Amino acid sequence: MQRRQLAEAVRLFARAVALAPDFAVARFNLARLLFQTGRMDEALGEVGTLLAAEPENPLFRQLKANILQNTGAEEQALAIFEALARENPGRAVSWLAYGLALRAVGAQENSVAAYRRAIHCRPSYGQAWWALANLKTLRFSEADIEAMSAQLSRIDIAQDDRIPLQFALGKALEDAGAYEKSFEHYAKANALGRRTDFDMDKVGERVAATKALFTPQFLKSRDGMGCPAQGPIFVVGRPRSGSTLIEQILASHSMIEGTDELPYIQDIARRLEARGDYPAVLMDLTPEELKTLGEEFLSRAQPHRKLGRPFFVDKKPGNFSHLGLILLALPHAKIVDARRHPAASCWSMFRQYHAKGTLRLADLGRFHRDYIAYMAHVDRMAPGRIHRVHYEDLVRDPERETRALLDHLGLPFEAGCLRFYESTRAVRTPSSEQVRRPITAEAVDHWRNFEPWLAPLIRSLGSAFEAYPGVPDDLLTPNSTS
Repeated sequence: MQRRQLAEAVRLFARAVALAPDFAVARFNLARLLFQTGRMDEALGEVGTLLAAEPENPLFRQLKANILQNTGAEEQALAIFEALARENPGRAVSWLAYGLALRAVGAQENSVAAYRRAIHCRPSYGQAWWALANLKTLRFSEADIEAMSAQLSRIDIAQDDRIPLQFALGKALEDAGAYEKSFEHYAKANALGRRTDFDMDKVGERVAATKALFTPQFLKSRDGMGCPAQGPIFVVGRPRSGSTLIEQILASHSMIEGTDELPYIQDIARRLEARGDYPAVLMDLTPEELKTLGEEFLSRAQPHRKLGRPFFVDKKPGNFSHLGLILLALPHAKIVDARRHPAASCWSMFRQYHAKGTLRLADLGRFHRDYIAYMAHVDRMAPGRIHRVHYEDLVRDPERETRALLDHLGLPFEAGCLRFYESTRAVRTPSSEQVRRPITAEAVDHWRNFEPWLAPLIRSLGSAFEAYPGVPDDLLTPNSTS
């Protein structure tokens, strides 16, 4: 489990439980891993067994709430999170979890109160401060800024608190218009949270290998293969490019259900990678295997589908790098590419706290170029399969862009899609507050307030910066990356 060999860890924990059914630690770890690997029904079953023996155990109840929340049972999860917070009034983590659950269902005022309660329990609690900052619509007071600054001046707080605190203070200063100071804090936070396991060169190599593999001949030779289902709609792209807004619009249609960012395509890709060089291993998959992979995705997505609608959205931006797999395993799936000005998208990622770590501005720019090059290649290899939505166009003319989007999906226009902000569905992404309000243009050029300090990003974007919304010629040549 510590080495992230999750499939083997699941097998070993399952064996331990089979040998000793009352071994609660093994069963808890099994349930946790089943949850992490997307096997939701099995995870709930294991948690049910644990709770049958210890119905008041807070760890078991919290895990159950996490699973329920992930499968769309938001109200059931919220009830558990609330009970845990009330039963443990001095436990900051319980109040934060409760606040996050409240935010997901749109109860912003109550979520703020829960976050504040978490901070009262532990004033240095960086993730609670960041939760407040991440509401987007909240503005910190001078007292808040002083409190965060005081905590950051301490030498005894953990990095896990310092990093999100630094991001939160950066957001507070940004909202106050102190852009240079704000950038300083964002830069410090990113430096502290820098990912050490990320090799930018490997991203470019993967893109080049994928482009070399996916030729028109390769795709034509696999015509008619894969799972014939027509329900999935994949919204892909780079983070902070309008994908949540697109999902909310689509989920307001009577025939489409929003399901969140599902991990299953990436899980399948990781499993294939373990078999051999990915994506080259896709060449060796038989028609039966491709069909099975598509069916597996549908089966694993099923617990997230509560409304019985014929179409559903998987809004995981990173699935863009697995479009080859999607085209082979789910050839009738619809694909939507959410695109935004590269500087706006990359800057927005730079100022966002990520528990898994951050990338340099220059790396974000390189990654964005690789994304553009890869998507341009897919456009050439599979013409008409991808519908692109530019965030700026969607903000400028929501009805025109929504009609074009639904036309691509083969669905009739519904006026309710333009009133997406009236939806009561849960949203757990950083844009949850924005998609509960009518569209505004306030975020389109906000990145320009920081342009004086974005030279490394703009240099690394190169031609992609100037060419937007077009694709620069140097990214259209065969097998070119960054």
